[in-house]
Amino acid sequence: MEIKIIGSNCKNGMQLYKMATRAIENSRNEVNIQKLDDKTSINKYGVKNIPGLVINEKLISQGKVLTDREIGKMIQ
Repeated sequence: MEIKIIGSNCKNGMQLYKMATRAIENSRNEVNIQKLDDKTSINKYGVKNIPGLVINEKLISQGKVLTDREIGKMIQ
């Protein structure tokens, strides 16, 4: 499973990365996480408001910080 945090250099992006990392720790799945900050990634996934959360190449959330529980439900 692939998780990508788009816009990870902003305050909310760093918080979303932290929540995703916590969710991964509690998951039994093998999950890779990436931080992306380039314009190409923002355009590729159609992120209009950062941070964006992409799971398995699908934009799941944008413009808000999900909790580790919300992310955990999505990756199980």
